[in-house]
Amino acid sequence: MMQSRRIDPLLRRAQEHEDAVARELAERQRAHVLQESRLDELRRYVDEYGCSQMAATSPAQLANRRAFLDRLESAVEQQSRNVDNSRQHLEAERTRLLLASRDKQVLEQLAASYRAQERKVDERRSQREMDDLGARRVRAAHEQASESEGESP
Repeated sequence: MMQSRRIDPLLRRAQEHEDAVARELAERQRAHVLQESRLDELRRYVDEYGCSQMAATSPAQLANRRAFLDRLESAVEQQSRNVDNSRQHLEAERTRLLLASRDKQVLEQLAASYRAQERKVDERRSQREMDDLGARRVRAAHEQASESEGESP
């Protein structure tokens, strides 16, 4: 079996792997956008709630308002960590895609090299066959010429 054909299953597998990593990257990208969106929503809500002019009528209401704002700020901090974590996963997937793409590219170059070598071998074989055929024709023509010279009186 030709070397280029033996590498085809590896090439298909590398393509499948690259496709799977690309799908995972797309999923990570969607998740990251969602995490950022949640963070933006929380920040807007904190700003709106913090800027609202709610008249607190009692110290208990002020304490409840402050406690709620603290919980909102805590949620913003947690969501910021989620966004950072999501960004790290996204970057890791990008790196995996680059590596998968590079692996596939190496196999493609190897297959192209094998095919080029096989073409050269085929061309040399064809040239040898043509040379042999030409040499046989010349030999046959010489033999015919020698026989016809031998027959003439």
